[in-house]
Amino acid sequence: MPFVPVLHAEWIKIRTLRSLPGSLAAMFVVTVGFATLAAVDADDSDPLFSVFFGVSFGQIAAVAFGTTAVASEFRGGALRLTLAAVPGRGRWFAAKAAAIALPALAVGLCTGFGALLVGRAALGPSAPGWAEGVRGAVGCGLHLTLMALFAAGVAAVLRSGVATLSVLVPFLLIVSFVVGDLAGSVADFLPDQAGEVALHGTWDGVLGPWSGLAVTALWAAAALAAGATGLIRRDA
Repeated sequence: MPFVPVLHAEWIKIRTLRSLPGSLAAMFVVTVGFATLAAVDADDSDPLFSVFFGVSFGQIAAVAFGTTAVASEFRGGALRLTLAAVPGRGRWFAAKAAAIALPALAVGLCTGFGALLVGRAALGPSAPGWAEGVRGAVGCGLHLTLMALFAAGVAAVLRSGVATLSVLVPFLLIVSFVVGDLAGSVADFLPDQAGEVALHGTWDGVLGPWSGLAVTALWAAAALAAGATGLIRRDA
């Protein structure tokens, strides 16, 4: 089966599985909501990050979106039916990744610009400039998309939504918060910490906004490659 019909089929799955649109909606609501709270109570140290502070929590919804989209294939023999229709496992997984990335990017960009507008209104005169803010909004969209793809790859490796979320959610909520202030260390290269550099007006580590997103992209690519390899080599 050609790639485009496979992508269309995967998009139908994304659209009709109720938890997936819900995760995308949560990504927007949580990010913009926490951004509003942070902007209202912000200091002047890094107004750009005050605008995008909610991404630290919104990325959990992005992870849930990517995880659920893949893990649903491993329940009730769904993957066997899918591969019966699309024998090319690599093509199917590429279509699945694209079906995850496209809506995640669209909602992520809407989230970024929504947080920017709300944050600028809340911060008033201390708000970041438009050029810096647009860079942060685009970085927000890319970061959320990459985290969804990273989770999708991990879910393909573990073949379980519960196992994937049990690993990634504590990692994001505990590990990264504990080591996140250790600038200049290995913490800078964690997938969430690297991507969030794009949300800061100033940064102390070795990574900048775009190099940080590149590191997160490498994490996502490695996870997807591992997931694709396992899918090809293991039984459905």
